[in-house]
Amino acid sequence: MQIELIDTFLDLIDSRSFNKTAERLGITQSTVSARVKSLETQVGKSLFQRSRSGTEITAAGLAFEPHARGLRHSWSEALRATARSGNTAVALRIGLQIDLAATHIGDWVAGFQKQFSKTSFYLELDYSNQMCSDLLSGTLDFAVLYTPRYYPDLHFETLGAVRFTMVSTQARQLDQVDPNNFITANYAPAFDRQQQQMLPDLANSRVSSGLNAAVMGLITSIGGTAYVLEETAKWLVDTNQAQIVQDAPTLEQSVYAGFHVRHRYSHVHLKLRDTVRGYF
Repeated sequence: MQIELIDTFLDLIDSRSFNKTAERLGITQSTVSARVKSLETQVGKSLFQRSRSGTEITAAGLAFEPHARGLRHSWSEALRATARSGNTAVALRIGLQIDLAATHIGDWVAGFQKQFSKTSFYLELDYSNQMCSDLLSGTLDFAVLYTPRYYPDLHFETLGAVRFTMVSTQARQLDQVDPNNFITANYAPAFDRQQQQMLPDLANSRVSSGLNAAVMGLITSIGGTAYVLEETAKWLVDTNQAQIVQDAPTLEQSVYAGFHVRHRYSHVHLKLRDTVRGYF
């Protein structure tokens, strides 16, 4: 199977530029053009049309797209199935939001192993966007993430929520927080919107990060005020490195399970979902 033709087709839908797709795939523009032409010849229809505004997908391309995504997903699963070896009957690749893995990975893996005694697990720590792409391509079987991307081929379910607490090395009350020393935590778009709506005076800080561990490191090294995971806030207080800002609102971020829609009723995937949901 010439899966590279499918990969090029799907990337071009996203980039809408032969140049960008060439850069992203590490190939020449002429190779992109040749792959598209080869695929169009096999399909018997034009899949893209070029204009001054960019590259647009045709009606035939739109009709072919869901089948292309299915082909790529099936190909990834087929390669992984044939590569399995040893004493495990099944190998599962699971993606975990980086911040969640720091506090939950041990409990979750223990739960997975209890449920699936003859299964091997590969754990990938990543951000939501990449995990959604990997679910779509078949590189991941299951993911726990903050921000779903609602492709037709992906299925998401809410697992629960994690709580974030404002801590500070300087302030005990909100009116004591210095905006110049506030560290903006950009953990997810929904979290960022919530933070800006509830604390508009602190929205334009000079320092920001999307990683809980990085925010904690900034607090302990240069000082300041920021939102961190509830468990992190407790540790900072217990070790006398920061204090809770008493009247600051607690913010919540929803957590989702994601998997390919073809696994929506899969016994394995539903058990994975329920195992993680039990910890919320």
